Amino acid sequence: MYQAATAEPVHAGFFYDRFPLVLADGERTEAAGPLYYNEQKDGDEQTWAWPPFYSHYTNSAIESYESDFLYPLLTSENYGKEHRWQFVELFSFARSEQPDGPRQNRFTVFPFYFQQRSADTNQDYTAFIPFYGHLKHRLFRDEIYFVMMPCFVETRKRDVVTDNYLLPIFDVRHGDGLKGWQVWPFAGQEHKVITYSTNGFGDVQLIPGHDSAFVLWPFYLKQDAGIGTDDPETFRASIPFYAVTRSPLRDSTSVIWPLFTWVDERGKKYHEWEGPWPFVIFARGEGKNTSRVFPLFSQSATTNMESDSYLWPLYQYHRLHVEALDQRRTRVLFYIYVNVTEKNVQTGKQKERLDMWPFFTWRQEADGKTQLQVLAPIESVLANNRGIERNWSPLWSIWRQEWNPRAGASSQSFLWNLYRREITPGTRKCSLLFGLFQYQSIGEAHKLRLFYLPVSGVRGPKK
Repeated sequence: MYQAATAEPVHAGFFYDRFPLVLADGERTEAAGPLYYNEQKDGDEQTWAWPPFYSHYTNSAIESYESDFLYPLLTSENYGKEHRWQFVELFSFARSEQPDGPRQNRFTVFPFYFQQRSADTNQDYTAFIPFYGHLKHRLFRDEIYFVMMPCFVETRKRDVVTDNYLLPIFDVRHGDGLKGWQVWPFAGQEHKVITYSTNGFGDVQLIPGHDSAFVLWPFYLKQDAGIGTDDPETFRASIPFYAVTRSPLRDSTSVIWPLFTWVDERGKKYHEWEGPWPFVIFARGEGKNTSRVFPLFSQSATTNMESDSYLWPLYQYHRLHVEALDQRRTRVLFYIYVNVTEKNVQTGKQKERLDMWPFFTWRQEADGKTQLQVLAPIESVLANNRGIERNWSPLWSIWRQEWNPRAGASSQSFLWNLYRREITPGTRKCSLLFGLFQYQSIGEAHKLRLFYLPVSGVRGPKK
């Protein structure tokens, strides 16, 4: 018996198409080739975009959204009560409000102007570099105060306060049991006595002391570290002539520093010879085995890590194996070929990513879902970058393929749905040439459309 195809949604390929997702629950609508799409995923996530000009992503489950304008030119991110926008990292605004802390607003014109305003006025600061300012928890310091930088700069990191005059020439340092000064590069010294602190569990911890000094830096350098511990260390150097380190667990001697060095790592149980560093290195022992003649070859293995390279950067291999993770990465000519696998040692599940620049990127998740994209000129360099995937990948992904083994579903798309094929259990769909040819089978029933019109004479199921 023959039957005509019933009404179906319009599949116009490059111009317009709507289809279910393969790797998640949801659907995606595409129009004007790579220039527009709207994707709804897993009930909570939605993305709509006009690549490469604008994209907007929301996740209602975690109260998060992201907007990109010509990514990465201008981006905006919101997560709960935290918000941040930036313009090429030169202009940025951030708002945060922690459950146990006051609301804070930050505005930055990097590297000239820094501002923070908070409900707790003790957290307010303003800095206009190089004239005058006060910063808190910025630039790797707890506090920074300056006037006509570099004339005067005061920094604090934990309990250590450093007053700099004509930075970096003159400075005076003080802290808990610590005093020091320097007139760089002529002379300087620092002394810290043994102190104690109490951690969050109420345990008393020893904070080691140290002594350091220099004369005509780096002609003479001296440092005694770890004072009060089981592994005190002494360091003496006259760079570049020699550098010597001695401690109960480690001895190191360098001549014409850093070219020629001998290391005895008693704590880590290996010996190492370097010369000339970093081109020739040999290490032997329980804790490390290394043979390197750069760039010809390099082989190195420690308790948890392995790395090899031959004719660097032609071939590089790196492996990290710890209790629950076995990660392996292979590279050829940096990003020409990259293969990364991560295996959960406890469950045996593995995910993998393979990039061949600029031809394709392929990845497989731990649940077996796979995805292939051709072409991929940026994805191998900036792997797993969601901004690139949302805003730029649609422009050059001329072939897309997805497979979900658990659901028994797959899809293929060529030239932005000029050709598209979908397979689910019991269903086959195919669209070609902007939907001028459409074929679908559901069980034993078959439907055919030519020029968007149903065609009779397509065989259906027998009665």
